[in-house]
Amino acid sequence: MSNIKVEDLNLYYGNFQALKNVNLDIPEKQVTALIGPSGCGKSTFLRTLNRMNDLVKGVVINGKVEIDNQDIYDKAVDIVGLRKKVGMVFQKPNPFPLSVLENVAYGPKAHGVKEKARISEIVEKSLVQAALWDEVKDRLHSSAFGLSGGQQQRLCIARVLAVEPEVILMDEPTSALDPLATLKIEGLVNELKELFTIVIVTHNMQQAARISDITSFFLNGEIIETGVTRTMFTNPSNRKTEDYITGKFG
Repeated sequence: MSNIKVEDLNLYYGNFQALKNVNLDIPEKQVTALIGPSGCGKSTFLRTLNRMNDLVKGVVINGKVEIDNQDIYDKAVDIVGLRKKVGMVFQKPNPFPLSVLENVAYGPKAHGVKEKARISEIVEKSLVQAALWDEVKDRLHSSAFGLSGGQQQRLCIARVLAVEPEVILMDEPTSALDPLATLKIEGLVNELKELFTIVIVTHNMQQAARISDITSFFLNGEIIETGVTRTMFTNPSNRKTEDYITGKFG
């Protein structure tokens, strides 16, 4: 079962075509990794899945992106609702200049949750899901900026979880973190896929091999190959994929 289906997707920044005829089925409750060299379209593609590219001037997009059988580029789509359903975790941790609690409560409050007890419940549940509760439960009212980089990134994941998405997009979520913090995030991704569909952009081949079920290899705005991660890393069907995975370029 695929809950994201991308068909014939093209994206232009002015005259430059950043995505070329991209077709991809993203299965639900699995981790799909997007790999490829810098500037090949991975992050641009990721941002088409929650319409973040709408914020970039001069972008033209055609083709189809369906989530749960609804074309998210249909004019009738509520973008706020879409971004609640499809959450995003960025490369660098970006907590708000608020307390730990207020960071997690921000989304639910923005979507109309007002009761204090309900907010407390959501905050605790989200921090537990993000494997952060035990580390911050005694400092919920302290500034989020007092947390370590790895903790801040897990706080940003908790903030996404608090609005109960279906899909979580991650754009190189560990590239700014040390190895220990990276392992915690990877372990977390492994747990979260039981509840959420996860799409992750990574430069790290070992990371893609460790945490993803499906891998899609991008090159110059095109998908060269998509397959089961284990198979793709041991027996890719395309020579370009093999050259990239074995480090001949990239």
